[in-house]
Amino acid sequence: MTRLTPIFCLMVITLLFAGSAQAQIRTEGGLALGVGVPQGEFGDQVDQIGFGGNIFGAVGMPGTPFMVGLDAGFMMYGHERRNEPFSTTIPDITVDVVTDNAIASGHFFVRLSPDIPVFRPYADALIGFKYFFTETRIQNENIDDSEIARSTNFSDTALSYGFGGGLQFRLFNGIGRAEGPAAVYLDLGARYLIGSEAAYLEEGSIRRENGKVTFDVTKSETTLLDFNLGVTVKF
Repeated sequence: MTRLTPIFCLMVITLLFAGSAQAQIRTEGGLALGVGVPQGEFGDQVDQIGFGGNIFGAVGMPGTPFMVGLDAGFMMYGHERRNEPFSTTIPDITVDVVTDNAIASGHFFVRLSPDIPVFRPYADALIGFKYFFTETRIQNENIDDSEIARSTNFSDTALSYGFGGGLQFRLFNGIGRAEGPAAVYLDLGARYLIGSEAAYLEEGSIRRENGKVTFDVTKSETTLLDFNLGVTVKF
């Protein structure tokens, strides 16, 4: 809990600025592609880099360089595909069986971001959750991967909090135009997201023997280091 205190303090202080000045409210949104590198105990268990993306929306606090917003993300850290008979009684028809290990996340964040025109550094404090799940689906072998059935094998949720930062470079200036965004920025960022302990499956954690399924469940802290490349739009 002591590690959470600085983040909560920053969020509370920022919210106290709301409405403190008469100024136009700044709104921004964006999306990014990224990679996630497991850290600490999580890195000891999962030796693969995850790939995914995220979207966000944020609103500025009038008269301050602070913004508050919500971020939603998705990352895959494991993937398996195998070909199996449709059933024991129909062995002459085969299907693709696909298993994905993934993380869905949601975070509330406070951003320190001076509203300067061309080159903008920023710093974030975040708190939210990571939802770990492993899902298996059956697909037709030759018909555009048409899905037949899907099931979630295992899932768990972890508290997630941390900090991040980045640089934004203006690609488009729309100020003065009657329509369209005020600006578009290239966004380069990184985040260190501490994760509480959670149970999850890794790639290869599902074992099948004599018609029975066994899960090799791993439990550890779930800290991630994310690197993102995206686009931010200022309205």
